[in-house]
Amino acid sequence: MEKTITVPAGYANHLLSMAATQGFDIDELLRHVQISRTELETGAELPALKFGLLYQHIMWIAQDESFGMLSGGRVPNGTFRMMCHCIIHCKTLERALWRCSDFYEICRGSLIKPVLVRKGRYAKISFAPTENVTEDDFRRLMEDEAPLRIRTSLSMWHHFISWLIGRRLELKAAYFGFSDPKEQEQYKKLFQSEVRFNQHENAIVFPAKFLDLPVAQNEETLRSFLKTAPYQLIVMVDDDKSLKAQVVSILGKDFSRELPTAEEVAHALHMSVSTLRRRLLEEGTSYQKIKDDERKVAAINYMNSPQLSINDIAGLMGFDEPSAFFRSFKKWTGMTPGEYRRSENYTQLYQ
Repeated sequence: MEKTITVPAGYANHLLSMAATQGFDIDELLRHVQISRTELETGAELPALKFGLLYQHIMWIAQDESFGMLSGGRVPNGTFRMMCHCIIHCKTLERALWRCSDFYEICRGSLIKPVLVRKGRYAKISFAPTENVTEDDFRRLMEDEAPLRIRTSLSMWHHFISWLIGRRLELKAAYFGFSDPKEQEQYKKLFQSEVRFNQHENAIVFPAKFLDLPVAQNEETLRSFLKTAPYQLIVMVDDDKSLKAQVVSILGKDFSRELPTAEEVAHALHMSVSTLRRRLLEEGTSYQKIKDDERKVAAINYMNSPQLSINDIAGLMGFDEPSAFFRSFKKWTGMTPGEYRRSENYTQLYQ
């Protein structure tokens, strides 16, 4: 069976512990998404799609889309969808992020909003109070927040921005206001950048040039994205230092848009195309093979998500016609999408 995209089981355990404090039946939550207690207790990793389904279900029954994230209040279901529709036609990422911040001023529930600051070569996303919250109240809110909620919020904004522009947002640094946690390596793995603690604010810093990029998504790709949310906001890159891993990181997890060329990847890695090809060959692979393998893994992970139709998956994978996706999927797996969903490879994940 192909490698499954995973997240640490601790993510699910933390989410469930917060659900328990609100009186939810944990066993019922796990049954709904077909996660066993054994998976959480003995496994270091959990399939990302299962975790996404769990997160999705908890948000729904809690009637709070900010569950597990910074908000200071309860955000009604459907808020994130409306925010996405408000920004999807923005010409640049910078305009989209300003509009996100404005949206949080008028939506119900949230007392905290994302804030963009652009200064010289770099820009940052941090958090600030909405207009009806005082600075003192905001400071107390942040002081009481669990580090994992802050980390989750910054990570989701990082991945959301990456989805908007159709490529991974390369970070210079991630700053946190709390003390060094035990799992520092997880922070470095998650943000793939310098990580600092005991800072005066919680923020991600990145080259300002990214703000001038166009929003790469449209209403059609948004529709499929919302069906899987928060899956694409939680998937992580592998903790691997090889050149292949760096290429995979640049490709990201969004295959609905045109993938970068070998020349663009080489430029991002500060090397020539010939050097990129030679070094990948030394690792026993090639840029084309990496692209094919990553698309295959993504397609199989989407196929293991029962709420997605095959047409939905074709769209998420960047195919204009479902028939083209059928042909590619059979080439990758030896089965049509329908045959795959009737096979043990599919049912084993959901038994």
